[in-house]
Amino acid sequence: MHGPALRAALVLVAASVATGVMAVGLLPPYWLFLATSLLVSAIALQSLGLVTGRTGMIALGQMSFAGVGAWVVGWLNVAQFPGGLALWILIGGLAAVPFGVAIGLPALRLRGINLAIVTLGFAAAFDSVLATISFPGQTEFVSVPRPQAFDSDAGYFVFTLLWFTAIAVALEFVARSRLGAAWLAVRHSERAAAAHGIGIPGAKLSAFAISAFVAGISGGLVAGYLGTLLADNFNMIQSLVLFAVATMAGAQFASGALIGGVLITMFPELLRRLGLAQDIGNVFFAIGATQALSTGESMSEALRRNLPKLWRRRSRRTRHDAAMADAAHADAAGGDVCAAGRSGSASPRDKSADAAVPVLTIDGLQVRYGSVVALADVRLEVPAHTVVGLIGPNGAGKSTLIDAVAGFLTSYGGSIRLARRALDGAPAHARARAGVRRTWQTTRIAPELTVGDYVRLAAGRRLGDAELREILRWLDAPDAHQPIAGVDAGTRRLLDLAGVVASRPAIALLDEPAAGQSHDTTTRLGARIAEIPERYGCAVLLVEHDMDLVRAACSAVTVLDFGRVIAAGATAAVLDSDVVRKAYLGAEEGASGAAMRAAPGVSSGAAADDVEAPR
Repeated sequence: MHGPALRAALVLVAASVATGVMAVGLLPPYWLFLATSLLVSAIALQSLGLVTGRTGMIALGQMSFAGVGAWVVGWLNVAQFPGGLALWILIGGLAAVPFGVAIGLPALRLRGINLAIVTLGFAAAFDSVLATISFPGQTEFVSVPRPQAFDSDAGYFVFTLLWFTAIAVALEFVARSRLGAAWLAVRHSERAAAAHGIGIPGAKLSAFAISAFVAGISGGLVAGYLGTLLADNFNMIQSLVLFAVATMAGAQFASGALIGGVLITMFPELLRRLGLAQDIGNVFFAIGATQALSTGESMSEALRRNLPKLWRRRSRRTRHDAAMADAAHADAAGGDVCAAGRSGSASPRDKSADAAVPVLTIDGLQVRYGSVVALADVRLEVPAHTVVGLIGPNGAGKSTLIDAVAGFLTSYGGSIRLARRALDGAPAHARARAGVRRTWQTTRIAPELTVGDYVRLAAGRRLGDAELREILRWLDAPDAHQPIAGVDAGTRRLLDLAGVVASRPAIALLDEPAAGQSHDTTTRLGARIAEIPERYGCAVLLVEHDMDLVRAACSAVTVLDFGRVIAAGATAAVLDSDVVRKAYLGAEEGASGAAMRAAPGVSSGAAADDVEAPR
């Protein structure tokens, strides 16, 4: 995963060096002064892009964090703290982190407009505080000194460019790490992220903390840029403008932050030269942000999409050829390289040892929504190394049961155990880490990820390239470098399954994995699901309406109707029982045998004695 990040970092460094040489050599002093302001704005935009663009939360108080960093730099200067401006800027960034965490706490329960109001309230309160105090050194006209080696305008431009490059490179590595993928997963679906074992509070608070740190650094750079500061440098309107530009430009990317810096710095300069009011710029930014939100594409994303496609095709073809060559070499060298070192696989001895204890035990599960009984005294066991089906008509309570087992529904009666461990009261991400993984009826994969990034995120552990290729090849899934945005909905369902098995869970809860799939794909999927216990060492609870798939994959089936277990036992026997026919077809017991036997996947030769009566 670090390969792409390293390449992107090298490109950033090379572009920064080229930009610095050209700017210092060609731009007059005034334009260098503006270019420095552009870079400072780009750093502030990067901090906002991290929260808004990557994590999907609204933050309208970003300039307040910058104000904290600037105030601390001013105070350290007046106090003659040793170390100079570079160290003071770092300290100012760290000082902004507690404020970021404090503002991030409401985000654990609030989102959308409610979170926007809270963060805007923080910006308004910060404005009020600044109105009653002055920045350190302001009344005494004590200016913040620039580093001696970067004292000139050209030198301070280089100094700021170094900070921008360092932050952009660091954020590039973070964005391509598991934490960065977790932010995107939270942005796309918090429930799906929790199902991958991601702690939602930790992901959100880390985004706010790092964002506040970067914003505080931008404020410290402003202190060295202007020397003395005023409260208006960090007012609430500046925070609103920053949010609009970050949304419009796509500040989660370094290129978008630079585009935003150009807009913030150069657009007012253009208006000044044309003799127009500066407020026109804010209106333009608001319109641009609205356009980006309505189309779902920022300026930087549009730029990336419209880059020359020939180079991208060639790059993808080269990576694909290399991957195929590696796979062929691996096959020639010794077959499946993952099988030998598969940590979750079970040997025959393991199977006999674990057979006495079911992987999943549900005892007396009851769920009520007011006066509505969704589940009533449900009892179900999933033995180790088996695939058990959970079927029933629409509204029978199957998804409610999956939500309860996975931890998305914690207000229930009865008990749920994973082997000998009670899961009751544990949140969804803790159950996922314990070995309970699930898929969804509708795919919830962040489209900004690649296939490989998603599977690695879902795995929750270090996943080697060879093992990743083996999982994708097993499911006939796309190449790891393929962007999720270019994958069709049916294939994304396969990637959901790939992510689950890559985590090597104790049990996989598959919620209608064949929905939207063709008959041929469903047939292959049934064979793959049947292989999961032997291949990946985990049990499976399969919720499905396709009886062909259930018959192909499941050794046992439990049937729900109106929240109650009406049958349980061997697959063929259950599917051919009169009580199940009645639940599905609404016919009297024994009156619809021919119709149910004609239904897909139902055997006509099952013995009714194999069906267990509900307990």
